[in-house]
Amino acid sequence: MIKVLIAEDQAMIRGALAALLAREEDIEVVAQVDRGDRVVDEAIKTTPDVALLDIEMPGEDGLSAAARLRSKLPGCRVLILTVFGRPGYLRKAVDAGVSGFLLKDAPPDELASAIRRTARGEKVIDTELAVAALSEGSSPLTPRERDVLAMSTRGASVEEIARTLHLTNGTVRNHLSIAIQKLNARNRVEAARIAEEKGWL
Repeated sequence: MIKVLIAEDQAMIRGALAALLAREEDIEVVAQVDRGDRVVDEAIKTTPDVALLDIEMPGEDGLSAAARLRSKLPGCRVLILTVFGRPGYLRKAVDAGVSGFLLKDAPPDELASAIRRTARGEKVIDTELAVAALSEGSSPLTPRERDVLAMSTRGASVEEIARTLHLTNGTVRNHLSIAIQKLNARNRVEAARIAEEKGWL
């Protein structure tokens, strides 16, 4: 029997996933959580073979939870199930040690198959997304450029960004200007949109 933990913040989707997997004779859902920061504690209690994690959750995102889970419970394999088909997310997921990355619009029967393959130690990655990630390459942004751009997506002014990151206003403007150039964008709003679409923020 393959024991599965589901981490998904939307109750309806979480329930639908559990109901779908309950129909499989060789899969048992042993835990369900609605927050990323509950994944590790619940996994330690229930020792799942596979953790099925969404990326965007309150408390902690699925990629950070995956990295912590791999370090605390190395025997538990992680399968990311997300609506965000962004190449940058796939790269981050692989870096976090996940075994699989599936999109939520995949056919339902693919999920049980992916769980079985993940439990056997196989890598299960959406093919189109893998090709996109390879052709995209890795993010051209430095960690500081990413921080500055991420804060500007939340509407922070140059002064607020400078204060929060302990930089001068001029340094923030320089980082934004370089990020805009690297992403061939017209302004910081467009640069942030491009970086977000690629999963680089």
